[in-house]
Amino acid sequence: MFNKKICIMFSLLFVLTFITACGNGNEEGTSDSTNKEEGANKERTLEHASGEVTIPANPERIIAPYLEDSLVALGVTPAAQWSIGSDVLDYLQPQLEGVPKIAWDMPLEQVLKHKPDLLIFSSPSSLQNGSYEDYSKIAPTYVYKEEVSSNWRDQLKRMGRILGKQDKAEQILADFDKKVKEAKTSLQEAIGDESVAFIWTKGDQFFVFENNRYIAEVVYSEMGVTQPEFIKNLPEAGAQWKPMSIEKLGQLKADHVFLIGSEGEGGFETLKNSSVWQSIPAAEKDQIYVMNKPSHWTIDGVIAHSMSIDKIVETLAE
Repeated sequence: MFNKKICIMFSLLFVLTFITACGNGNEEGTSDSTNKEEGANKERTLEHASGEVTIPANPERIIAPYLEDSLVALGVTPAAQWSIGSDVLDYLQPQLEGVPKIAWDMPLEQVLKHKPDLLIFSSPSSLQNGSYEDYSKIAPTYVYKEEVSSNWRDQLKRMGRILGKQDKAEQILADFDKKVKEAKTSLQEAIGDESVAFIWTKGDQFFVFENNRYIAEVVYSEMGVTQPEFIKNLPEAGAQWKPMSIEKLGQLKADHVFLIGSEGEGGFETLKNSSVWQSIPAAEKDQIYVMNKPSHWTIDGVIAHSMSIDKIVETLAE
């Protein structure tokens, strides 16, 4: 009988060991225990758009151009930040002040200069100035798949996996959902079913936010704010954002309009002098709100969207 019990115990131990081993695969879709915060202390091999890459334990010099929102949200300061000329992601500068710039197309010589230990690209198409092999010779290189890159929530969760900060990413999104719910209640009380639209002006051109572009998707789909019929009838947002004429803007029957653009843009003066623009409901009701810090409005990211929600609630409900 004693020997029989010993055999049973060893059999159970073997089964448990086998199950644990099966759960410790290297692919990024494996069991959570591999990729939780403790995983940040270990090398991990993940699948990505360009194959497989081994993520170093505790990388300290990360470059992830145009993904800095996710990095900063997770408490990580990059070794260099995305830029086009002198332009950077202005809304993140309180956290990234003093962080050196790197050109948006990631020239290899600039990448080498910053001595990264991990490179992260937002999509295969973002490898503009070299091949995957070129970058991976400098540092381990992870490339987001297009379907992940196109969804800011998935971007953040994937960054959590890459850095072994999945729990933190999930908590950030839970906090964001709570913020959305509170903002929804505030706006329902403040404006009811009145409609809201968002327009960005750059130079003397005007770009209307479709209902699935940037913060508009959160406002319409998650916060339940009424879309003007004009917005409902627009095609889905594409990668190429097309400007709209003032004559077309005259069809925008919105009760409230957030007009976004850097101070001094020519579009502001053009609209001010346009009788077509001045005849839309929002203008007649003096409910056009100029937002002169555009950078967080025209990007997807949890920090950017949180800042936009704060401005919307501050403008319409306080």
